[in-house]
Amino acid sequence: VFSKIFSHEALESYLPKIQLVIKDTLRAWSSNPESINVYHETQKLTFRMAIRVLLGFRIPDEELNRLFEVYQQFVENVFSLPVDLPFSGYRRGIRARETLQKGLEKAIQEKLQNTQGKDYADALDILIESGKEHGKELTMQELKDGTLELIFAAYATTASASTSLIMQLLKHPRVLEKLREELRSKGILHNGCICEGSLRLDNINSLHYLDCVIKEVLRLFTPISGGYRTVLQTFELDGFQIPKGWSVMYSIRDTHDTAPVFKDVDVFDPDRFGQGRSEDKDGRFHYLPFGGGVRTCLGKHLAKLFLKALAIELASTSRFELATRTFPKITLVPVVHPVDGLKVKFFGLDSNQNEILTGTDAMLGATV
Repeated sequence: VFSKIFSHEALESYLPKIQLVIKDTLRAWSSNPESINVYHETQKLTFRMAIRVLLGFRIPDEELNRLFEVYQQFVENVFSLPVDLPFSGYRRGIRARETLQKGLEKAIQEKLQNTQGKDYADALDILIESGKEHGKELTMQELKDGTLELIFAAYATTASASTSLIMQLLKHPRVLEKLREELRSKGILHNGCICEGSLRLDNINSLHYLDCVIKEVLRLFTPISGGYRTVLQTFELDGFQIPKGWSVMYSIRDTHDTAPVFKDVDVFDPDRFGQGRSEDKDGRFHYLPFGGGVRTCLGKHLAKLFLKALAIELASTSRFELATRTFPKITLVPVVHPVDGLKVKFFGLDSNQNEILTGTDAMLGATV
């Protein structure tokens, strides 16, 4: 089922909707006279993308914001100690999940009743159809569980990577300009505007430098630290025997930090993935931001597509600057993110890459 949800055809149909959600979000960020907390706002963005694009729910903004707050409570307490006491994190997490499931059930019921005006098959449509193909009508509980799983998969890690992307573009303006040059050379960006109809999946996949930038963000700032596997066959590692049946944890972050193929591992250098160097091509398991083997992350292509679409919009339609004196420190728990969330001021741009003044700013400018 999940291979269908994240297939090339499915991604092609999601892309215009992803672009709309990102455009709308960047417009809101740019119209805010204050700086924004990027990590918090990208969490809202990825949640909105999951709800509107992946699941196709037509939830009003007010209800969407309420669901987001409830979802955050659920995520914050999902790893609490399972001690069911009043006011415990566990109890708060259980209550948040119940509230969330009620909201999702309402959205699923409305979706099942209202099939008019659909111009693409979303992930939930594919999930429902797959059940029918196998002669099994999915129950409401199964639909709610599948929906929650899809939101969870699209939310925290993508928000983390999106924040890291914005921070690196702020730190490395030459990388941002090189991205713009590639967009111009491919006919995607012209006179400061994204050319209509130019952002198709094949076009985005042909942007080699953009791909290098996303790969480097995920190498240096892999959202999660590692994963678990079950030992299928007893083996030896550095003189220690690891028995069949044991659970082992592998570290993505340590692998990226120590892999001999990467030169100057602490340097943000997208060109390491470019032609001629291709540092990720030597060996199977030196570069694994989405895990490796048969249990590699199924949503990796959607995550990369979302990050690429965000980078294209940032390079094409926004000017942004750090709102604090220095860049914040990074914490690794529960996922990689800046300790202060990353405070950034966004400015809208007109078609000639000039800053758009607000009404107040324009009036002030006229009096000077």
